[in-house]
Amino acid sequence: MTVLVFLDPAFPDGRVADSGTPAILATDQGVTRGDGIFESLLAVNGTPRKVQAHLDRMARSARSLDLDIPDAGTWLRAISTAAATFASASPQGPDEHGNTNIVIKLIATRGPEGANATTAWVQASAVPPLLAEQREKGLDVLLLDRGYDSTISHRAPWLLLGAKTLSYAVNMAALRHAHSHGADDVIFTSGDGHVLEGPTSSVLLAQLADRGGAPVKRLITPNLDSGILPGTTQGALFAAAKEAGWELGYGPVEPQDLFDADAVWLISSIRLLAPVNTIDGRAVGTADVRSRLTAELSALLAQTH
Repeated sequence: MTVLVFLDPAFPDGRVADSGTPAILATDQGVTRGDGIFESLLAVNGTPRKVQAHLDRMARSARSLDLDIPDAGTWLRAISTAAATFASASPQGPDEHGNTNIVIKLIATRGPEGANATTAWVQASAVPPLLAEQREKGLDVLLLDRGYDSTISHRAPWLLLGAKTLSYAVNMAALRHAHSHGADDVIFTSGDGHVLEGPTSSVLLAQLADRGGAPVKRLITPNLDSGILPGTTQGALFAAAKEAGWELGYGPVEPQDLFDADAVWLISSIRLLAPVNTIDGRAVGTADVRSRLTAELSALLAQTH
């Protein structure tokens, strides 16, 4: 089941629409050109997680596209309507932690060509069961060349590499390529040999060390200025890990750093923290360390809001 709530000035809390009835014009530029932006977040027990971080990132994406979108308050009211409508119409069973989860998507397009009016809506749906399986069993990942060097976003901001746009055809093609080769997901690399991100996730790696008899745990993610999307869940986990005594680092990260790591994860708002078992067929870290660190960081992530 899917719930759609359109941001309509005539409906302060959003207009609930029948998801089985056509609601977007065929001339909408989000459909014809992928000219729009979106965010995906998780609502846990009816409460959206990291909602302000998602709204802030959506506003940044809108500025990158010179797209006029509704204000944060309007989005928040529509999110509440969508979550409540979905929860009442389609009760969900609890996840492995006893929580009831809903996927919330915020979508805004440039609207029908010539209309000079943004189309905006919130979508609520169930969390795909596959994601819990990937958190539990881990991922087999391929490294794929994204086709750009790591400095291209500074030289060519019109590529919109730091914005979360609807133009996801390349990302989906990368995932299909991975699946056709027996893998679950992808980590993109730049033309100059830097690790970037996944098609729908951020990349994290852990390094364990001994410093004068004291254990040191370091959590690392690629440089945020390398043309990747700043991850809201990665940012929340970094803040929680710092409080718990982890050292933090931001790239540059190279592929060999992934193979040398004690553990690697793909992290996103909906899938959360999924451990990487293999990269290009090579094992990453050891199963016991990967399991222990995943449990520790997952517990920290569960405490974030």
